[in-house]
Amino acid sequence: MALKESNMLPLGTKAPEFNLPDTVSGKNLSLQDIATDKGTVVMFLCNHCPYVIHVNEEIVRIAKDYKAQGIGFVGISSNDVNNYPMDGPELMTEHAKAVGYNFPYLYDESQDVAKAYDAACTPDFYIFDGAQKLYYRGRIDSSRPGNDSPLDGKDLRQALDEMLAAKPAPEKQYPSAGCGIKWK
Repeated sequence: MALKESNMLPLGTKAPEFNLPDTVSGKNLSLQDIATDKGTVVMFLCNHCPYVIHVNEEIVRIAKDYKAQGIGFVGISSNDVNNYPMDGPELMTEHAKAVGYNFPYLYDESQDVAKAYDAACTPDFYIFDGAQKLYYRGRIDSSRPGNDSPLDGKDLRQALDEMLAAKPAPEKQYPSAGCGIKWK
């Protein structure tokens, strides 16, 4: 597993539109179905990446805590399922239920959405404000499989708290790191 860092899309970038199948509900969902006037978290995830598996519990906790404050959440998997069948839509449905995802988990078969977001790795996190402008991109916290840093979601939680308090975007933002997206 080669460690890949996120590309750090420029702050202020308008959230790219999408309309993708949700492997949880079976419906197609667009950005407008997910976005709220408080803000939206877009996460590039997959089923098999050990970095995603490591943070899944905290992702679920963060989504629970901040959905209650009006933030929209969505997970998107863009991996090439021909070469990585464990990331296919049927297994995404099972995975979402098994780990308790409390948000839609969309399948980006064409990989166009990952490209539009300049996503590079799983997990990759993006926070957009109520106007759908990029406020934060980067890591959930400094925890990685095998290191001693606590899994507490500190960086993502701090950014969400500051956005909800109408503060400027954090000046220091660290890239996320994980498995590279499996491109076709």
